Amino acid sequence: MTTSLVLEKQGPVAIVTLNKPAKHNAFDDVLIAELTETLRSLEADDATRVVVLSAAGRSFSAGADLNWMRRMAGYSMDDNQNDSMHLAALMRTLCFLRKPTIARVQGPAYGGGVGLVACCDVAVASHEASFALSEGKLGLIPAVIAPYVVAAIGERSARRYFLTGERFTASEAWRLGLVHELAQDDGEIDERVGEIVDAMLACGPVAQREAKDIIRAVANRPITSELIQDTAERIARIRSSPEGREGVASFLEKRRAAWLPPEPEVVEEEAPPEL
Repeated sequence: MTTSLVLEKQGPVAIVTLNKPAKHNAFDDVLIAELTETLRSLEADDATRVVVLSAAGRSFSAGADLNWMRRMAGYSMDDNQNDSMHLAALMRTLCFLRKPTIARVQGPAYGGGVGLVACCDVAVASHEASFALSEGKLGLIPAVIAPYVVAAIGERSARRYFLTGERFTASEAWRLGLVHELAQDDGEIDERVGEIVDAMLACGPVAQREAKDIIRAVANRPITSELIQDTAERIARIRSSPEGREGVASFLEKRRAAWLPPEPEVVEEEAPPEL
């Protein structure tokens, strides 16, 4: 990994850390490319089951690096569109990653940083975290992150925060649905993230991929006969799949499913000799 991005693997869990604390983990074209490549590599790694996105320092991410934005302002429309497509590709890669993702938000997340949070499946934030869609204050709009943020907080709330650029608290982010859990400090964030990771690892990896797919397939769609047929076909496929059969069999036989690691052996200490 480069100095701006750190990848740590703890068994089936990959922790990707934004590592530009001096710049509040603001991203430029280099970090965008590195993070996109890292996520795609983890998606192809069968040993990785869960991806945690975290950040070093006081901030989660201040969004786009202003020096990068200033540089891009002098470029042509075509160059700006090509550059924006790289950021759009990062957000899409994170949102559609075929593995569960968790955002560990220990501090402020602004602009594109909110987009990263919205793209993750689950978000845990410290009470010290704050959020803002502040692009309007720079004469810009939260464009490529808009589909993900609107999906997370809803159109009505997006109207307010897109148009005002107001900062909002972690508690408000929880109320809006942007984050799922709140924690008092770093220790509690890690505790909550660990609990969610354990819950994710207990589920079948194929089932999780299919679950992410079906959420996208049914979200905001009318309940038609075609949709009902599609959902029936999906459960039929997963029931008859090797993982589906193993999951049901392991439950009925009261044993651990094949995708779970073996339980650690309990080593009993020998009793001290009697005197």
